[in-house]
Amino acid sequence: MVKPLSVAAVLALLLGSTLSHAQHAADDDGFTQPMQHLQFNPGLDQREFERSTLDALNVYDPLESWNRRVYHFNYRFDEWVFLPIVDGYRFITPNLVQSGISNFFSNLGDVPNLLNSALQLKGKRTMNTTARLLLNTTLGVAGLWDPATRMGLTKQKEDFGQTLGYYGAPAGPYLILPLLGPSNLRDTGGLVADFTANSQVNWLNVAEASVSHPEITLLEIVDQRSTVNFRYGQLNSPFEYEKVRYFYHEARELQIAE
Repeated sequence: MVKPLSVAAVLALLLGSTLSHAQHAADDDGFTQPMQHLQFNPGLDQREFERSTLDALNVYDPLESWNRRVYHFNYRFDEWVFLPIVDGYRFITPNLVQSGISNFFSNLGDVPNLLNSALQLKGKRTMNTTARLLLNTTLGVAGLWDPATRMGLTKQKEDFGQTLGYYGAPAGPYLILPLLGPSNLRDTGGLVADFTANSQVNWLNVAEASVSHPEITLLEIVDQRSTVNFRYGQLNSPFEYEKVRYFYHEARELQIAE
């Protein structure tokens, strides 16, 4: 004998049939499950994605062929010469001494920072950098320590390339400089101006002493490379050149706009 269905069971069946019909009608329009009809290429990978975004990374680079050769030279020089020297320097030099050397050359770098802050009429930064130079050169024993930062006077980097950009000079074509890396025509001229300013001011007689003791300049170069974390190939991308070019261009625009 078949048992009669309860009222609850009948309502459940009717409701399920109605929902099923509504679901089917909605599916026909593609609203309920729109992702079901989405088509994509499963063969796309990270390289395809990066290639599709290269237009957004475009920077004026008429010398790209030459720049890529220099970039490759810098890559191999860094890998085979520069980084082994840096690793040896870190291995034989105590951390306290490394810190003192970095502070010393950083203090020297505040000379062009001060000049360019003044040229850009940035009064607050000019006073900040002046105070840093005085404190670090005196209390910091020629810059071996950095009491200014501990007192809240943070380092403000300004160079002549930024000064030229501040007054509207265009960046010009992108350049890769041997050993020095990314730059552009404007910033390359700025490097020359800053180097000249450092030599003429001759803060703490370092520029004069470097003429007869080139090891001072060598130590400064090794120290600078030691404090830069960038490593060629670390982006793990076939478009590293384009990315570095774009990052440099955008970073310089932000620094000029500060």
